[in-house]
Amino acid sequence: MADPKTPEKMLSAKPPKFHHQNSHSPNATLQLPSPIITRRTRTASTSARAMENPVVNGVVKSFSRTKGHGFITPNSGGEDVFCHVSDIEGEYVPMPGDEVKYRLCAIPPKFEKHQAVHVQISNLTPEVHHKWEESQLRTAGSNMSKRRRAQSSDGRGEIVESMADAEDKHEKPDLRGDRRNIAILLFLYVLQGIPIGLIAAVPMLLQNRGASYKQQAEFSFAYWPFSIKLLWAPIVDSLYVRRFGRRKSWLVPVQYLLGGFMLLLSAHVDRWLGGDGVDPNVPLLTLLFFVLNFLAATQDIAVDGWALTMLKRCNVGYASTCNSVGQTAGYFLGYVVFIALESKDFCNSYLRDVPADVGMVTLPRFLWFWGIIFIVATTLVAVFKKENDIADAHTDARYKEEHELNIHESYKVLWDMVNKRPVQILAAILLTVKVTFAASDGVTSLKLIDAGVPKEKLALLAIPVIPLQLILPIIVGKYTNGPRPMDLYLRAIPWRIALATVATLIAYATPYMISGGEVPVYYYVLLIVSYGCYQVFLYSMFVAAMAFFAKISDPAVGGTYMTFLNTLCNLGGNWPNTVVLWLVDVLTWKKCTTQPENTCLSKEDQQDCTKSTGKCEIVFDGYYLEAIVCVVYGIIWLLVVRKWIRHLQNLPTRAWMVVSPAAKNKLR
Repeated sequence: MADPKTPEKMLSAKPPKFHHQNSHSPNATLQLPSPIITRRTRTASTSARAMENPVVNGVVKSFSRTKGHGFITPNSGGEDVFCHVSDIEGEYVPMPGDEVKYRLCAIPPKFEKHQAVHVQISNLTPEVHHKWEESQLRTAGSNMSKRRRAQSSDGRGEIVESMADAEDKHEKPDLRGDRRNIAILLFLYVLQGIPIGLIAAVPMLLQNRGASYKQQAEFSFAYWPFSIKLLWAPIVDSLYVRRFGRRKSWLVPVQYLLGGFMLLLSAHVDRWLGGDGVDPNVPLLTLLFFVLNFLAATQDIAVDGWALTMLKRCNVGYASTCNSVGQTAGYFLGYVVFIALESKDFCNSYLRDVPADVGMVTLPRFLWFWGIIFIVATTLVAVFKKENDIADAHTDARYKEEHELNIHESYKVLWDMVNKRPVQILAAILLTVKVTFAASDGVTSLKLIDAGVPKEKLALLAIPVIPLQLILPIIVGKYTNGPRPMDLYLRAIPWRIALATVATLIAYATPYMISGGEVPVYYYVLLIVSYGCYQVFLYSMFVAAMAFFAKISDPAVGGTYMTFLNTLCNLGGNWPNTVVLWLVDVLTWKKCTTQPENTCLSKEDQQDCTKSTGKCEIVFDGYYLEAIVCVVYGIIWLLVVRKWIRHLQNLPTRAWMVVSPAAKNKLR
């Protein structure tokens, strides 16, 4: 599957409108920006520029914890400065008269007004001050219904009421004017899933055409682009032709290249796949499908960014839904549907009245069809869909500007992340944890095909599991929303190890369960049940990890931080699978039935055995040795690393910050 993406994009807000509060408010003469720009909704580049501004001194004029905001009077004179509750640092709630120091941050998109950020109390007034965690007595019981708990970026509990409620009301989803845009996004994500699904289908085709496990390991590099797209994502975000559009500058040429590559592959892929005595050209296939996946990953970067300006601010949340649904649908079409329609046995059994020697769809035809679809769809988007071309009643509700980090700033932020000690420990954990499951995840399905399980039946087993995959994140999310999401992560690992062992035992028993080439129904039931249980704990680990990433990511650069951690997580799954696939042949011992001295190590040895009417039989299967080693490794890894995971979870949020000067000074 494609790597799970949850990068949070930092957005700019619409031009601020100004409203007067009710006359009974102490701030009745002061103007509030609308919508409120909070620490979490501020763009990364705006936050970075604010840190370059000098520290300013002032006095708190008013601050309402219940309303979630206040105003500061600068010592140098001038207009009072707005301050949101999320920008207060320290353990005490500010009170009128408190002396504070802060930095000024321009309010996008016009950057004419300013608000106070990184506000720290330098001198308290004599009055008794409340700490943030203390509960306050409220005299007006009617305010209780408006109150809600919210978690600030430094982990303290806050009570944010009226202004937060007003902002939520302002951001209520409204599909008017966005239904067509949502449909376009969904279609673009479906197109993105097609090449991802095709790349997942190729190993099954190679396995049926006699590819070795070393060749499977070589082809597995084609999966890597989605795991390393962070390396070129800043370039896609920063370089573009303004007249054509920031996102279309990449989307249109990339999708044309995707269509062109598919048409190229359709003309030659059968020859490169080999079969009928011809060896597959795996290096060339790996290169071409790597480029195909690279283009799909680049298209993903462009579409993700475009979604944020194509939709109204209140509907941006639908972008992730379009992503998950569209990409899953595309993957299903490119993998499950293709494998099923490519199989002559499946088509003859379920779709044809008259049997045929080939499936209803071949890989060249499938590639040709989708290549034409890509080219036609891209042309329509290039001609008829412009960026920020909406001129209707909803114009003001859409983002018209994006303020992202430039290339230098993006790579500097990445470097700052890499240099943080907690991130280095987390990286070591993420890059080594999935070695435990590499044999099960990377090799078991290919072993089942070797044992006689039809590849189309394996692909179709994904269908009954899809509802489970949709429901699991919702269910598991209830157990990861607290302050210790990695507790669930640790509890899931032993169960996943146990189920990986079960998968190995099923692979070992498969030749004995299949008789006469017929796979019994109970065998498929066994596969579905074991695979479904495995998915429960796989998703438990995944959702827990995502929750932890969201908890520790610096809000100032949340999108880059989350993408960086996701990259580590995905790389931690890719490299063990590649290594394990390569080692299967190295660790496997074979012998020719007619030539005892022939160990069938090379293609020439295997051909000599075949010429002598012999057969290369496996004496010892390296897959089972790998499975044992992975399980033992996993047990040792869990015993050693458990304490480090708990240590990271217990660290304060400021230990992960890359923007806050206080956090940097503390960790030096």
